[in-house]
Amino acid sequence: MTEPTNADGDTSGPLAPDSGAARSPRRALAAVLGDLRAVDGALYAAVAATSTPTLDRALRRLSYAADHSKVSLAVAAALASGGPRPRRAARAGVVAVAVASASTNLLGKRLVRRARPDREAARVTVGRYVPMPASASFPSGHTASAVAFATAVGVVLPVAAVPLGVLASAVGYSRVHTGVHYPGDVAAGAVVGIASAAVALAAAAATPASGPRPARSAAPTAPRPSARHRRRRP
Repeated sequence: MTEPTNADGDTSGPLAPDSGAARSPRRALAAVLGDLRAVDGALYAAVAATSTPTLDRALRRLSYAADHSKVSLAVAAALASGGPRPRRAARAGVVAVAVASASTNLLGKRLVRRARPDREAARVTVGRYVPMPASASFPSGHTASAVAFATAVGVVLPVAAVPLGVLASAVGYSRVHTGVHYPGDVAAGAVVGIASAAVALAAAAATPASGPRPARSAAPTAPRPSARHRRRRP
């Protein structure tokens, strides 16, 4: 079957098959991702260009302290010395950190091999520097673990939700401030952290509580009447 033609025998007119229609969704997706990368890079550059000498040292130290979830584990140790509910919160938080760490390092970074930012080209202040990790940039593992811990603990122990949420947000921002992550990496890490906390909380809810069960007291029995009382009649 021949292609439809116009009067001049040209197949490129309105009757020609629209080959771009099949590729339009893919092109649209690529265009959206390109725009998001542009916004991501612009936000990274804006943070790098903003002078914050008062915050530089504090955020650098916080970023160091968040390595291997040291901050979260220290908080968990403090909670574990409290009552039953803080101990449950600490357990849920530690499990959430483990799930988040595995999700980012074993899945996320291997599936999306995004290169780390070039902080020298972005002119990030040297005073902000922390060691540039060798792993892929997407998603932020520090953010995922911090958000996972804050979310899981905050659900079990609501009084800790706000301070731990602020701490997790500061950890995430510190990774952009020190130049080792794009803002998009941090946003993705936060999503992974929330999902990891949900998994940890679901696992905790499905696990029966351990511990000694209280002994059931036997029902008191009425004393049996003596033989003399049984023989006595009214």
